[in-house]
Formats: sequence, structure tokens, C-alpha cells
Amino acid sequence: MNWLDLEHLLLAEQPARPVTREPTLLHGELREQALCLAAGLQARGVRRLAVHLDDAAELAIALLGAWRAGVSVLLPADLQAQTRQRLNAEVDLWLSDQPGDASLPSLLAEPLPGALLALDHCTLTLCTSGSSGEPKLIGKSLRQLSNEVQALERLWGAELGDACIIGSVAAQHIYGLLFRVLWPLCAGRLFLRHAQPFPEDLQRTSLSLGRRASVASADEPVFNAAACAKPAAASSSSDFAWVASPALLKRMGDNLDWPALRRVRRVFSSGGALPLEAAQQLQENLGQWPTEIFGSSETGGIAWRQGASLWQPFADVQLSLNSEGALRIESPYLPSGHIEQTADGAKLEADGRFELLGRLDRIVKLEEKRISLPMLEQALASHPWVHEARLGVVQDNRAYLGALVALSDAGLHALRNQGRRTLTGSLRQHLSQHCAALALPRRWRLVRQLPLNAQGKLPQAELERLLYAPRTLQPQLLSQRFDAGQWRLELEVPLDLAHFTGHFPHTPILPGVVQIDWALTLAQQLMCLPPRFAGMEVLKFQQLARPGDRLQLCLRFDAERGKLYFTYRSGAAACSSGRILLGDARA
Repeated sequence: MNWLDLEHLLLAEQPARPVTREPTLLHGELREQALCLAAGLQARGVRRLAVHLDDAAELAIALLGAWRAGVSVLLPADLQAQTRQRLNAEVDLWLSDQPGDASLPSLLAEPLPGALLALDHCTLTLCTSGSSGEPKLIGKSLRQLSNEVQALERLWGAELGDACIIGSVAAQHIYGLLFRVLWPLCAGRLFLRHAQPFPEDLQRTSLSLGRRASVASADEPVFNAAACAKPAAASSSSDFAWVASPALLKRMGDNLDWPALRRVRRVFSSGGALPLEAAQQLQENLGQWPTEIFGSSETGGIAWRQGASLWQPFADVQLSLNSEGALRIESPYLPSGHIEQTADGAKLEADGRFELLGRLDRIVKLEEKRISLPMLEQALASHPWVHEARLGVVQDNRAYLGALVALSDAGLHALRNQGRRTLTGSLRQHLSQHCAALALPRRWRLVRQLPLNAQGKLPQAELERLLYAPRTLQPQLLSQRFDAGQWRLELEVPLDLAHFTGHFPHTPILPGVVQIDWALTLAQQLMCLPPRFAGMEVLKFQQLARPGDRLQLCLRFDAERGKLYFTYRSGAAACSSGRILLGDARA
């Protein structure tokens, strides 16, 4: 591969160098747009720019253009109102896909000349995920980023070759930014512009590379033939590499075309620990262990591993332990001379490899007793009914623990056939073998999957919201569409629905009156209906609805007769149906 250091990306035009496909972008075009953006930012007097762009190529243009203009860049994790309010004082301008913000085309001007980027003066600020507390702002220099992408290329570049980089993670965070954008940009590897967040998307995109490689498409050129510096076949590789999260890799089912997907050169995973059983399944299906990356926004990459092996530090990363057994990091991906003290407990081996022992900052005190939340989470996850668990402290008169539990298939079966009280009682009994009674959770929230974000993490604020919130009374709306005069909705019956209490203790069943209430409430949100409930007609309840069931709800309103028709189905089976009579408020 034709390597370009990060600081050289805007120095000289390389018109035939590929950058992306779908749509195709060459280095010459990327460089031109970045230099036009640099001129536009200078003309506006912008010094601090917030950037949030879903298109990874546009993100690369924004970064390079801002750095060429001497503008510092902040990458917010999202564009939520509270995030913007918190960061507004840090920036002069927001560049995003959101209406009201600046867009790339609106900022372009006559280009500045190409130039070498200053390694120590070009800066980037990242936002941490907030998985262990309040989100923080982390500053990076171009030198730190350059050191890291060079290390990645030395370690895996030869193996990746000209594989196309396909990611499931956002490029707004350090892992996605390095692996999906900056590393392939320097190496001259094609990368996909948009994240592929679901296994089916990842498969479809990966396999489409093979089909495109076999036929040279006239309407999708990868090189400018007139200026081609190397054979066009170099761009038509059908091989690919994945930059994914544990959250996605755990959901890779048996319904994928695994023999065809074995062309994947390497599978990267970061953002949290990948369960060994998920890694083993990938090894069986793909013939290789996924490569897990351990690091953070603060430290950059620290180490990597495959399977159940110990973590191997990246080259030039020096590790030690403080008096409490937490990792200390010295690294070329940190500011010069800085030693980063983490809260990750570890055991170092003589050969430099290490085992992680959990986060020491997640040790809490209840009534003066120290309690390790990671240890309790691991103990809960060892129960056959539990897939994953997260614990937090609930302050309610006095402090106690709450547990957010993602049930396994066996756990869902136990909930449906033994009830919530029996299930949580069994989990408490299991956990009592690992801790004192004081540490047993008093509040339980049951889900099918933990609500992880794009980084594969559960932010502390979201965990607290779920633990403090009362058990829900509403269904989870998965999709909705209007078709042939009626609304078609797909709903999931929450595992922890409050209506299951008392209906019935050992066999939770969705009450019929709740099904009617849901149908009316959802219809009122979608249609203009008369306000007065006037009665029911032709009610039928044919099949039970249980925790975790997916239901299809059809809604149709006959305005002439004032009747709302509803039908619930579970797959091909009818669950319930009827007509709700509605009338004018004056009647």
C-alpha cells in the first residue's frame, strides 16, 4: 500500500488514490474540498468547530480542512439538546447534517494552497461516553493520532492489504475515527462512508464487494484511468475487514452466509469486553478469532487480544500498577511526558501481558462496606437465566443497589412460566453466595438486551434513568406504517411490564383491558378520533400475549360509523380483535 502520513494528506495532490466508494471519492477530490473548507473557515473567523457528520468521508474533509485553517475541532458524541447546551461555550460553529447548523457546501470558498499539517498544533477534542460518570472532554494532538495509526499499520497493515474497511460503529469516537477513517485514509484503503449498524447490513455490504469486484461497472469507476498510478485491479478486491462493537458481534446469528463471509481479513471489536462464547462462535463461523482492542478516549489504544488469551500491549505502550493495582499508562498516544492513571484493575505477567480485573472506580460503599459492582455483575451473569447485568446505586431514603438484567433465552422462559417474583428471588439467592445481604439488589429491571449506545457502552446516566424509572405501562413500538387505509404497527411486550403484577403471579399474561387501552391510545396518536369512549363490540381474545412477545397491531377507523377496528396478531396467529365505539364529546 502507498502510505501517507496524516500530516502529509493535504500536501500534494494524488488524484488516482482511492478513498471511498458508494459514492466514489478520490484523494484529489478530498484534498480539494478540505482546502476549500479551510478557506471558508478562515474567512468566517472560526477558531473552534464542532463537527458531527454521519458520512465518514465528509468527516475526514471537515477534520483536514479545519486543521489546515488552524481551527480546533470538537467531536460531540451526539446532537441532543443537552449535549449542545453543555458544549456551546466550547465552540464558535456547529457543522452537522442537522437543519440550522452549517453544512459542508455552505462553508466552501476558493481553496487555500496545500500544506504540511502541524503535528503539535492541530488539535481534536473527543467526548467520552459517560459510561462511568459525567462525559468528559479529552484533547488530542495530530501527533498522538499519527503515532497511533502508524502503530496499527505496522501491526496489521500487511495482513489487511487492500481490504475495504466496513464499520458498524460511529466515527465520532476514538475507535471508529482511527479504525474507520484515519488509518485507511493514510494507508490508501477504501472505506465505507456510512456505518452498518446491523448484522444483515454488514453482510449485505460485505458480500456486495465480491459482486462488484467480478464486474467492472461503467457507472462506478474506482480510479481515473487517465491518471492511474497503479493497476485498476488493485481497487477491485472483494476482501474486507470489519470494525465492529461487541454489541453487534453478539447478535451475529446463524442465518448469515458464513462461508461467503470468511473472506473477511480481520474482525476488530472495541468498546467493551466481547463474551468468550460470542468470540468462539465467530471463530467457528469465520475461521478466525476476533481481535479485541482495549483502550479509551483518554489513553488511545492500550492492548489487544484474541480469544481468552491475555491482553498484549501495543508496541511502545509501557504499563505499570499503582498501589491499588490499577493500570498506569505511558504511551506515544498520550501527551509527551504524561502518565495516565486508569481505574482498571489488572494483573501484570512477567512477559508484559496482563489480565483485567475490573474497574476499581465502580467500587461503592453501602453502610461503610465496600462493594465491587463488576464482581456482582459477573456473578449475576454466571446464572443461566442472565445474559448480561449492570448494577447501580439507588438513593431512596437510604442507598441500595438496583440491577438492570438482560435475560437469556432460559431466563425469558423462566419469567414466562414461573413469574417475575420467582425469577428475581432465584437471582437474589444465587447472588447471596457471592456477597453479604446488604449488597443484594432491592430493585430489579428486566430487559431482553442492555440499551448500549453506538460505542457498545451503557452510559451511567441511562443506567440511572432506567433504575429510577417506574416499571413501564406501555408497549415498545418497533415500527409503524400506513397501508391500504389502515395503520400497521409492530410492538414488543416489555418483560417488565407493570401490568403483569397480579396477572398472574406465576404466569404473566397481558390483560385484555390493556390490549384495548393500547389500541385506543396508539390510534389517538396516529389519527384524529372522536374523544368520547362509547362502548365495545365483537371482542375476541383467542391467544395469550406474554412477556417478550412481538405483536402486530392493525388499526382502522370507520369515521362514518364512529368505530375503531383493532386486531392483534402474533405471527400467523390471531390474538385478539374488536371494535371500539367512539362518539362526540357533546353526545
